[in-house]
Amino acid sequence: MHELSLCHAIAGVVKPHARGRHVDVVRVQVGVLRQVVPESLEFCWSLVCQQLDENMVDTVLDLELVPAEVFCRACAQRAQITSRWSVCCPACQSTDVDLLRGNEFLVTSVDVSEGVTHEAGSRKVK
Repeated sequence: MHELSLCHAIAGVVKPHARGRHVDVVRVQVGVLRQVVPESLEFCWSLVCQQLDENMVDTVLDLELVPAEVFCRACAQRAQITSRWSVCCPACQSTDVDLLRGNEFLVTSVDVSEGVTHEAGSRKVK
């Protein structure tokens, strides 16, 4: 399950930018060709956040799944592909394609709250 290591990598990017503030939402673009199972990533994210820091305990992971898209050099078509296992032009079946989208793995934004204190297990903003 490589999703656990991916979540540790996301947290490693987010934590320095939070600077001790509570992290509310982390937005991540994930290309469909990355072979990431969104449900597994979300589950692993909750585990990593509980272990890491009280400022990330209830952080929401907002995933944007990016479809795969190619440009075919053979027929000059730009098209989305639906297969995760074969990267070829859906119009002419050529494998002479440039991958335009679908391989992303990028933290795009982080929402944080100022002045967070923890009382009786709940988060309160000052």
